[in-house]
Amino acid sequence: MTESVLAEATFSPGVAAASWEDAVRAAGRDLVSARAVGPAYVDEMVQLIDDGGPWCVIAPGIALPHARPSALVRRDAAAIVTLLEPVEFGHAHHDPVRVVVALASTTQAEHIRSLAAIAVQLDRAGVVDGIAAATTRADALAAIEGAAA
Repeated sequence: MTESVLAEATFSPGVAAASWEDAVRAAGRDLVSARAVGPAYVDEMVQLIDDGGPWCVIAPGIALPHARPSALVRRDAAAIVTLLEPVEFGHAHHDPVRVVVALASTTQAEHIRSLAAIAVQLDRAGVVDGIAAATTRADALAAIEGAAA
């Protein structure tokens, strides 16, 4: 496993979400539950997408929502959520989304490093399918690790 924050990520499989906002909030709740961020960070992630469109949909089937480093972030963390049913974010080419990976970073440098590392890991062939099929955290991490091999 690479040094990515994904190695320590929380994992919630089969989450029911009626919309992109529900999906992002589900991942955000995991970050809050892990004591990585305050609840306002989740609102900030949603607001950034609401204002800027589906910029966080980085590849077919996967969204990487995040907000800027701030006092709302207590520690670097990620939360992986797989959706029971895919949801539309409004992306012209990469909808529907099946996997949401929320990211929280304490510094701008860590934010950029984590985004780059995660994008590389998630862009490899088969990783999104592997995560989407995972039923346990170990399965999800194995899908990511297998894609890195």
